[in-house]
Amino acid sequence: MLQKIDITNYTTVAGKFIDGISLTYEVFGKPIHQAPIVLVNHALTGNSTVCGPTGWWNGLIGEGKCIDTNRYTVLSFNIPGNGYDEEEDNLIDDYKIFNARDIAVIFSEGLSLLKIEKLHAVIGGSVGGGIAWELAAHRPNLIKHLIPVATDWKSSDWLKANCLVQEQILLNSSNPLHDARLHAMLIYRSPESFKQKFDRTYNQELDMFNIESWLLHHGEKLKERFTLSAYKELNYILANIDITIGRKGFLEVVKTITSDIHIISVDSDVFFTLKEDKTTFETVKKIKKNITHGVINSVHGHDAFLIEFEQLSELLKDVF
Repeated sequence: MLQKIDITNYTTVAGKFIDGISLTYEVFGKPIHQAPIVLVNHALTGNSTVCGPTGWWNGLIGEGKCIDTNRYTVLSFNIPGNGYDEEEDNLIDDYKIFNARDIAVIFSEGLSLLKIEKLHAVIGGSVGGGIAWELAAHRPNLIKHLIPVATDWKSSDWLKANCLVQEQILLNSSNPLHDARLHAMLIYRSPESFKQKFDRTYNQELDMFNIESWLLHHGEKLKERFTLSAYKELNYILANIDITIGRKGFLEVVKTITSDIHIISVDSDVFFTLKEDKTTFETVKKIKKNITHGVINSVHGHDAFLIEFEQLSELLKDVF
């Protein structure tokens, strides 16, 4: 069931004042305060429905699964403006109003209003993982286990470049959601993934290659369930992850984080690359012993965190 918290008098990192924000959320498993709490941050086109029949991460979360709803309270907030609550007054007019740190601070406010002072874990994939990093930097003693999946503590040059292309498509295309999704799928998957799935097969009925019809199908599906304002906003947040802005250097920030950090990468990820994560791990390992780095082996690229549930569950079994 979708629930709502009203956050008042919020000033963004950039100094813009907002008198009210509707923060919607869902709770799965045990009621709040009756079990250890796991906060799950959704990815760009995701939402707070993380498990159950329509849950986007139900291969990882649910009864008897890695994050077992019989043992844990699973909490997930919607990023304000993602359109999931379908309330007109909660849509964001200025798609650049929030960066990733703003979302982390808003989530922190939501936790405080729910009287949650400690989290067993925070897990998120892609932009959700970047927000997890930001939350850990904002409240260094809040999280026992920080689990950033297929993400990093900053938006790299490569990531920013792709987000810029996405933004230009969203601003200039006559069919923006559809066309942006086509480009996005190229960086969410990998060349080997496409070869394995399609291998240049041709659809005679549609008179096009199956890879082409598949991409067009994904474009149409996103148009049916997502809004242009949400896509523009989430793409901007994705492009603006950086736990060091306005603070000291990366190591100085990480030194304050008490969480056990479990970085999960995908070896074929061309969006948040394995090389960037390795650099993060090796850098942090110099000053923190409570950090691990697990790798999902998959041809499916960035989207493997939504596909390879057995591997992800195995990597996280000691946490949950």
